[in-house]
Amino acid sequence: MRILGIDPGLQTTGFGVVEVDGPRLHYVASGTIRTTALERGDLPGRLKIIFEGVREVAERYQPQAASVEIVFVNVNPQSTLLLGQARGAALAALVSGGLAVSEYTALQMKKAVVGHGQARKEQIQAMVTRLLGLNAEPGRDAADALGLAICHAHAGRTMAALGDATTLARRAHAQYRRGRAY
Repeated sequence: MRILGIDPGLQTTGFGVVEVDGPRLHYVASGTIRTTALERGDLPGRLKIIFEGVREVAERYQPQAASVEIVFVNVNPQSTLLLGQARGAALAALVSGGLAVSEYTALQMKKAVVGHGQARKEQIQAMVTRLLGLNAEPGRDAADALGLAICHAHAGRTMAALGDATTLARRAHAQYRRGRAY
């Protein structure tokens, strides 16, 4: 199975593609989609570049699944909103291409790749390099994207096994009257 990882960002969106062959991971490609050539105030133009760039990567590498980082809520709400819009452009590109998309937090990705959730960018780069047998470290955004693909490679197998083992059902004990859940 081929997995595309996306680390969304308004200035730089990272992407990473890995091939999963049983327990083995193989590097396919990684890189960044940059919007810095446009003016900072041209939000629609930047979102268009992200959308088209993610679509192009998905068409070129033909993944069967995608994983995207969930937005971390910053102290600055304006930054969080802008990042959310970049993430939305990436998600729209993936979904419009017919890909199944899974979402992971930065903490989940760091635990899957490094072993603890407080890992620094340099540690993620080093572990991605080691796990995929790369000759050189990828850039920070590309390493995060590869980490998301690796995270999905590990978690995806577990989630599929759980899905095969049991059916999902609503929890009756966690509902208010008339079906509203809390």
